[in-house]
Amino acid sequence: MGKRKRNAGAPREEVPAKKTKASNDAHTTTPVTVQIITGSYDRVLHGLTATIGPSNQVEFADTFLFNAHGSAIRCLAVSPPSAPEPGKIQKVMLASGSSDERINVYHISAHPPKRKAKDALSLIAPRKILENPKNRELGTLLHHSSTITALSFPTRSKLISASEDSSIAVTRTRDWSLLSTIKVPKPKAQGRPSGDTAALDGTPAGVNDFAVHPSMKLMISVSKGERCMRLWNLMTAKKAGVLNFNRDILQEAGESKHSPGEGRKVVWGATEEGDEFCVGFDRDLIVFGMDSTPKCRVMPEPRRKIHEFCYVTLESNDSSLLAVSTEDGRIMFFSTNTEDLSAEESKIDNKAEKLPVAKLIAQMGGREAGVTGRIKDFAICKFTGEQGDEIVIPAGSSDGKIRLFKLSIKDLVEAKKVKTGKQIGQLLGTYDTQNRITCLSAFAMIPRGENMEDSEDDFDEEETDDSQEDDKDEDNEL
Repeated sequence: MGKRKRNAGAPREEVPAKKTKASNDAHTTTPVTVQIITGSYDRVLHGLTATIGPSNQVEFADTFLFNAHGSAIRCLAVSPPSAPEPGKIQKVMLASGSSDERINVYHISAHPPKRKAKDALSLIAPRKILENPKNRELGTLLHHSSTITALSFPTRSKLISASEDSSIAVTRTRDWSLLSTIKVPKPKAQGRPSGDTAALDGTPAGVNDFAVHPSMKLMISVSKGERCMRLWNLMTAKKAGVLNFNRDILQEAGESKHSPGEGRKVVWGATEEGDEFCVGFDRDLIVFGMDSTPKCRVMPEPRRKIHEFCYVTLESNDSSLLAVSTEDGRIMFFSTNTEDLSAEESKIDNKAEKLPVAKLIAQMGGREAGVTGRIKDFAICKFTGEQGDEIVIPAGSSDGKIRLFKLSIKDLVEAKKVKTGKQIGQLLGTYDTQNRITCLSAFAMIPRGENMEDSEDDFDEEETDDSQEDDKDEDNEL
């Protein structure tokens, strides 16, 4: 892993937070700080904090700004925090992937930045800056030979990356050594691709996305040019099976015979009825059970282009909803429980749909909240407030704006009892990064202890103590 020099950019002008009516259901006694990281087409890795006060007032502040890559940033991943130790700060690892074939790795503090009484930089800057000088780049991984498409820290000791070179790499974070590489078969060329400069045998190839099962023993991947998904045994790093998307499934997902029919994203989820996984296409999602049998489709009519989706756990009994962001600026919550599925009268290519449709529980954003542009990416940050469990959702749009939403778990639980999807959530504020956002990640920061001080050793030490124990158990699995 080669070292790279960090370059910090100048701060930009902040857009004032939009004032909204405070909700009586979501008050906290202490401020909650969320660390938000965005990647962009402009090659900038931008970190900022959003501090939410007891009256739901939000204050944004820049924490770092890196000229991270030589081309557009495609994906981000944040690791779990390091183990707590008395008197030492906790930290997370941040990985960014780009179309320049590189993966950059950073150390980021897991605690809110200190507020200085007098900060000369903030006095002359157009917006607030709370820079932590300990946030720094560790180096660069050169495991792939094409665009990085997906990154994930299934555990703190492992980083998994996928690329358009049709490979999935497993890296150990203790010493950043490459443990194994999974080679994904390239699809066979079917005719000459469009374009005068296309190669005769050229065909779209590369891994679009992957998802690791919580047991860390199974992984699913979806690739370009393939109407199927592949299952991998992480114990042996070998193929465990292939599930083809037949014509009926593709028709259910709104994929015509002229569409690529490829899965663009895949995620695992846990519900009251057991584990399941969801595969995303261009305008629809198909949910599968653990037996790989299609369970339902998700998007109701009229369909909108899908950009991001993930499962949101509601309560301790593994009850969860599927959150989906769309082209028209909404984040929609669906229930995939069998009792909430319903048939829908519509036809695609003169063929009636067979799969039931997931129930739309609630939605936020959209025209009702003044959001009309696409939500490119979002993150779920849970914390416990005075009124119970609450969720903060930072959502990034292609226009460069980050919108911070807040809602309570109680609102989602009550929305499940209503027949039609209701508008929920509160828009706390908007922040303009002035960059074209491509991806976003975030996490709720850990409150800083009274006698906790930053030290050079906290960030200069390699990941040894807190990852060696994990390595003993996981080296044989990943």
